[in-house]
Amino acid sequence: MIRRILAWTARHGVTDVVMNLHHQPHTITAVVGEGRDLGVRARYSWEVPRILGSAGGPRLALPIVGAATFFVINGDTLTDVDLSQMADAHRRSGALITLALVPNRDFTRYGGVQVDDQGVITGFVPRGPTANGSWHFIGVQVVEGSVFSTIPAGEKASSIGGVYDRLLNDPRLPVRGYCGDWQFFDVGTPDDYLRTTLAFTTAGSDVGRHATIDAAARVTRSVLWDDVEVGPGASLTECIVTDGVRVPAGAVYERAIVMADGDQLMITPIESH
Repeated sequence: MIRRILAWTARHGVTDVVMNLHHQPHTITAVVGEGRDLGVRARYSWEVPRILGSAGGPRLALPIVGAATFFVINGDTLTDVDLSQMADAHRRSGALITLALVPNRDFTRYGGVQVDDQGVITGFVPRGPTANGSWHFIGVQVVEGSVFSTIPAGEKASSIGGVYDRLLNDPRLPVRGYCGDWQFFDVGTPDDYLRTTLAFTTAGSDVGRHATIDAAARVTRSVLWDDVEVGPGASLTECIVTDGVRVPAGAVYERAIVMADGDQLMITPIESH
């Protein structure tokens, strides 16, 4: 997923990238490295020993970023926003922050962003009825680094729900929305992950490296990670099967995460939204 995001930024001319790392950082560095094969220069900010939040993380990375204006992009979303056009809109508006927004069609799940007729953000609202008719922030923003400079390095801080909310009270420091109807994929839940992965495959299921499926098995709209074996007569429907799992002959799983725990299999249902 991170390689898809970096390839997308490179296509839009964003080639100097600093990635914020915390949990299992080696899984990112191993697949990105210096980023040369993706057309970017990749560097890393190590957010340790504790998570610093959506504003504290960028503050820690400021010396590495070394730019007055830059993008902040979530690592768990995919979108087709045109970054070049968004950067141009940010410069023309004179905003301190510009958030990419789409109509909030799932307001019972996502909090909302309220925007006036001039594109200025006037408030953030929690999910539920108050978010009906609002906009949804899709994890791409252009920021002026000065927004984070008042946060002490290493201190935990939030952007939305913290630093950004305080800026809304000062019309001299505008926070603006870049509104459109772009594609947006969120992988915040296993159901999201399954849906998103299948949207990017043309084969019906997504099968990892060195996976083997017996000719008498049936795999339908599922995601198989690396080194998976599916035995004869087994049936998988809308499942996520993690690395190294041996699905026994005749086993039937539907909308489940199948994981290996030593010699045992752990089966967890995939809940729909």
